[in-house]
Amino acid sequence: MAQIIDGKKISAEIREEIKEEVIRLTKEGVRPGLAVILVGNDPASKVYVNNKKKACDETGIYSEEYLLPENTSEKELVELIEKLNRRDQISGILLQSPIPPHLDYNKIILSISPYKDVDAFHPYNVGKIMIGSYDLAPCTPAGIIELISRSGETISGKNCVVIGRSNIVGKPMAMLLLHKNGTVTVCHSKTQNLASITNKADILISAIGKAEFITADMVKPGSTVIDVGMNRNTEGKLVGDVEFRSVSEICGKITPVPGGVGPMTITMLLKNTLTAAKLQKYST
Repeated sequence: MAQIIDGKKISAEIREEIKEEVIRLTKEGVRPGLAVILVGNDPASKVYVNNKKKACDETGIYSEEYLLPENTSEKELVELIEKLNRRDQISGILLQSPIPPHLDYNKIILSISPYKDVDAFHPYNVGKIMIGSYDLAPCTPAGIIELISRSGETISGKNCVVIGRSNIVGKPMAMLLLHKNGTVTVCHSKTQNLASITNKADILISAIGKAEFITADMVKPGSTVIDVGMNRNTEGKLVGDVEFRSVSEICGKITPVPGGVGPMTITMLLKNTLTAAKLQKYST
């Protein structure tokens, strides 16, 4: 049976580290602050925003919420972001997805200061990740790196396979692994003979959103399997991309769903907010 990589435990450890650093920074006159913007009434987004507020309270990070109506104009939203860009009290700005279809997501992301872009979606930060000279990284991929390293696994020299090529997880995940000296293969919906590739992976990361798609015959014995998926199976049960029961008998380490990657995403948002606060304090 594989070792379970406990995302809840690792997340709690990192939050304690963040809390201690926030206390130290606050004594120096800098309290990290996060502004979260939600446009519309998406129920799941409201839950996520509330969870982020609780996480900020837990670690001592100052937070503000902006709950905007569905019909908020692009001009109004950009004006709010520009106002937050100018406020010293706000270290990080997060625009909760999804946003209403009448708003141009890419244009709005460009309006967020790269130094306060705690999602690391601004092209400036994407470019810095590409060249390996970055301070802020997308929260889910950054959390996965922490899960791997804190579970005792090394990335350097390993064959790493990422399934999925989204701008949020797949692409930045590949770059972060590459910067850790992993040998990286990115697979996607057009990849042929997928199992022949995944069978060679020392580290397999699945972020495709297909319930229990990865089965035991696709996994290398003794490998580390990271499951980013959050899906419902035919019985309505929350499951990942990986068929946990069979794969956990083959691989060496595995993240569960829930309780694996999920808890890390908000934790890395907090860490990015802390990093942004230090950058703004000490690089000006």
